[in-house]
Amino acid sequence: MGALFTVLFVVVPITELVIFTIVSDAIGLANTLLFVLVTAFIGASLVRWQGTSTWRSFREEQLMGQFPGATIMHGVLILVGGALLLTPGFLTDAVGFSLMVPPVRQFIIRRGRRLIEARTIIIR
Repeated sequence: MGALFTVLFVVVPITELVIFTIVSDAIGLANTLLFVLVTAFIGASLVRWQGTSTWRSFREEQLMGQFPGATIMHGVLILVGGALLLTPGFLTDAVGFSLMVPPVRQFIIRRGRRLIEARTIIIR
């Protein structure tokens, strides 16, 4: 768990600063800042669109009497992606945008389910 926090709070910000500096040197500071602002705006729009679609699916599944487990996970991943998109930086934007793509979310959900099932002992 300590390694995860080290990556999240030390490695990622340093990586973001290095990428920001490289991009800023290549296209200029003003263009870099504009790019970061535009990606945040586009990201917020995507989160709203994807979130609305997921909420609609959630309600439909509930009305049909189904448990919306996968839809809930899609919603959580959209929320995480939205937080990453609103965080300034190129690496976080890349991960955030990838979480807005339904097949990517589906892949993560399937892998997560397999990982949980492999680590869970079922008593019958």
